[in-house]
Amino acid sequence: MTRRTINILIGLAVLSFTGIILTQIYWVGQAYNVQEKETNDRIVIAMSSVVQDIMTMNKDSSVVEPVKQVSNNFYVANINDTLHPYLLETLLKDAFTSSNLRSDFEYGIYDCFNDSIVFGGKVSFRDEDQTPGEITPAEEISFQKKFDKDGHYFGIYYPHKKQMILGNMDFWIFSSLMLIFIVFTFVYAIFIILKQKRLSEVKNDFINNMTHELKTPIATIGISSQVLRQEGIEKDKERLQQYAGIISTENQRLKNQVDKVLQIATLSPKQMQIKKQELDMHAILTQATESNRLLASEKGGSISLYLSAEKYQVNGDRVHLTNIFYNLIDNALKYCEGSPQVSVTTSNKGKNLIIEIADNGIGIPEKYRKQIFDRFFRVPTGNVHDVKGFGLGLFYVKTIIQVHRGSITVGSTEGGGSKFTIEIPHHERS
Repeated sequence: MTRRTINILIGLAVLSFTGIILTQIYWVGQAYNVQEKETNDRIVIAMSSVVQDIMTMNKDSSVVEPVKQVSNNFYVANINDTLHPYLLETLLKDAFTSSNLRSDFEYGIYDCFNDSIVFGGKVSFRDEDQTPGEITPAEEISFQKKFDKDGHYFGIYYPHKKQMILGNMDFWIFSSLMLIFIVFTFVYAIFIILKQKRLSEVKNDFINNMTHELKTPIATIGISSQVLRQEGIEKDKERLQQYAGIISTENQRLKNQVDKVLQIATLSPKQMQIKKQELDMHAILTQATESNRLLASEKGGSISLYLSAEKYQVNGDRVHLTNIFYNLIDNALKYCEGSPQVSVTTSNKGKNLIIEIADNGIGIPEKYRKQIFDRFFRVPTGNVHDVKGFGLGLFYVKTIIQVHRGSITVGSTEGGGSKFTIEIPHHERS
């Protein structure tokens, strides 16, 4: 399956899931509105039954529009006389239990003579055998709303009304959670597919590079072997030694390449054993630079060295640290289409030694910059293999830096060169 096909499938799936999610949001909203209206009606009906009971006890039938919803979670009921809070609480709890409105609420009793809420209480349904609670002073009630109308009334306030409504929407909540789970599973599956696709591309590129790296010595050994099988070759000892030497050299070359792949492929920061000693990093960088000057000059380029760090002693492994700088400078020279211009700079930042290696090479495309330190990864070049390698060099560099408790980052512009920045703790002399 090509990447274009995968992208099309992902696009279609994203559009489909977006439509499903928007539809789900719409219907959940509609279901919430319906449930909210039903809850409001049940509260009004329950309060109306309480008012009716109070009117029956007082033998009064003159109340008009007994219950009104003032706000989203505040309701008032008109009565013609004062009312004892214990009686009101008992009536409310019985009526709300019968209407299956089992959510905690607060109530307050308004006295028109004092023009204020004089009594109140909090009702909880957590205890089935709970008796009416103590009278709560008006100032301790969480709501201090008054209904702009003369007369006696009591008010009901639901602080958790939204939770009560959501509690009656089990099906919609369950279906929404299932949809979220499906979307998460889809996203994870896409992530795995793309990761496997990338690994497949890396594997194919590695196989292609390995083939090209091994093809030349194998072909050379094959040709030399055919020459050695010719009749009379044993009489020409000089020629015999020459081709035997070629076979030996190419065989060693193959062995070194295989050993390199096996060693770095199994490289792990946790398993590495390094021999630390106090090192002069300026001396190591100077050595690595001088060793590559000839190659730079052959390509018409140069290497500049700017050693500005005042603290350049590092406690590390000489062999590995030397190898990574050879590797980075060698890459800077190889990945340049014109005359390579490489600069190596040192400075200090806090307790770290900063080493920057910049070049004017072909650069690294932005989409590959996070992957260049991965094992076996090489920037795809199709079937062009003008620069040899297995994609292990930068992985080795990063591993060695991590073992030394440092870090490495890269900044690059495609076609405008790259700059690798290494931060590594410098050694504090006592």
